[in-house]
Amino acid sequence: MNIQLTPHKKVFFASDFHLGAPDQQTSKLREDKIIRWLGQIENEAAAIFLVGDIFDFWFEYDTVIPKGFIKFISKISQLRDKGVPVIFFTGNHDMWMKDYFTKELNIPIYHNPITLEINNKKLLVGHGDGLGPGDKNYKLLKKVFTNKFCQGLFKWLHPDIGIKIAEKWSGSSRISNQAKNEDSFKGNDEWLWQYCKDVEKKMHFDYYVFGHRHLPLTLDVSEDSIYFNLGEWVSQYTYGVFDGEKFELSVFEE
Repeated sequence: MNIQLTPHKKVFFASDFHLGAPDQQTSKLREDKIIRWLGQIENEAAAIFLVGDIFDFWFEYDTVIPKGFIKFISKISQLRDKGVPVIFFTGNHDMWMKDYFTKELNIPIYHNPITLEINNKKLLVGHGDGLGPGDKNYKLLKKVFTNKFCQGLFKWLHPDIGIKIAEKWSGSSRISNQAKNEDSFKGNDEWLWQYCKDVEKKMHFDYYVFGHRHLPLTLDVSEDSIYFNLGEWVSQYTYGVFDGEKFELSVFEE
């Protein structure tokens, strides 16, 4: 994908909204904050990349989607009506996103990292789950979750049952990660940082942009390459912005 920025325009990146978690009331406050952020950037935005785990759980049945998030979806629809490109990536919590947003709002959905060129700068952008060394249990689970046969079996559960099971699983996953202190910085063992270094040995990117870790990170990959992690919107409200010359992380402040 290529983007040529005109003067005063920027490309924005955010991930890990986890809309729906941990409860409806808290999620709605976060949803309102995200909408205010989108309103703040919309006049400057040449494109907005939402890099996975937008929803804490999302599964598209043939004729049913999860309830809720109507204000967020309405804001995205307004942006599309204004001609602002919005690009979705799936994460490990919403990997079952299919073509609903593509058909309704002409929003492309990416399930894997993509190469992006903006004003002659090269970026590798993706959610980041399952990349790099380690995390073998999740990689095995991802094979099950992305298996078409397993997805077909899940689809036959009534949505009231299937979504309740998924929400319980999603909540237990967060509690498990907190117990294991998975959201703390792991130094040289940061697996997405290692992944970027491995990729850089084969192909150069100016910037690597990922989510998933829930940690806003700016780490050198090589002398002329940087890995950014976008953080999350449960407590940090961080996002990435590229003005055609420089990529940086910012915090949404009202």
